Amino acid sequence: MREPFTATVREGVLRVRQPGARWLSTGWDGGYERADAAYNVTVPEGWERTDLTAYAAERRREAGFDDGGPTLLTGVELQHARGARLGPVVAYATAGVSNPAALPLPDGGTATAPRPGTVNLVVGTTRALAEGTLATLLGAVVEAKTATLVAETGFTGTTSDAVVVGCAPAGERVTFAGSATEVGAAARACVREAVRASLDSRYAERERPESVAAAEYGVVTDERATVFTPEVSEP
Repeated sequence: MREPFTATVREGVLRVRQPGARWLSTGWDGGYERADAAYNVTVPEGWERTDLTAYAAERRREAGFDDGGPTLLTGVELQHARGARLGPVVAYATAGVSNPAALPLPDGGTATAPRPGTVNLVVGTTRALAEGTLATLLGAVVEAKTATLVAETGFTGTTSDAVVVGCAPAGERVTFAGSATEVGAAARACVREAVRASLDSRYAERERPESVAAAEYGVVTDERATVFTPEVSEP
């Protein structure tokens, strides 16, 4: 029997296929969607297209993939894509940090230690999740991505990261997907391993930027917000 949420790479397009899957995407056309597949597409150097939906459809057709579905775009070549599987979860990552995002803390600490690099993730679980639970899984995946990037690179992410999470509606139904659950814990581990492996591949023969200043692109969020206490009113 074929493994669920299996990936195929062709012509710079990674397809993660699971018939009838429910997806939640943070991509440019994100949200909830029912589709048989999700995609991660490498864009060429100097790419300037703005008709993203049409472009994604073109690339899927050129690669011979007929299924539609949520699609992410990345500047990372798919030779650096890596997958990780644990229990009911599988994660596929492409990771580059040529456009890091830093969030310095005003007390001197740090929450971090264009041709986009981008950290893109497609994560699937064989468990059936309601929409709210799928959103919880998305949160766990983003948290794991951030923690891994801080440990590995010192950055919380890049300026163009995106995530797709999916579930198999015909699978065993679970109510929760946070970090203390089977699904959430497996997702965290899979994301950690896939992101680290993709980073190791992409930077095997090039230096990782050690700061935003040393990177090709990037941003530092150094603005200060005003802190206030919400007004309390009697019923």
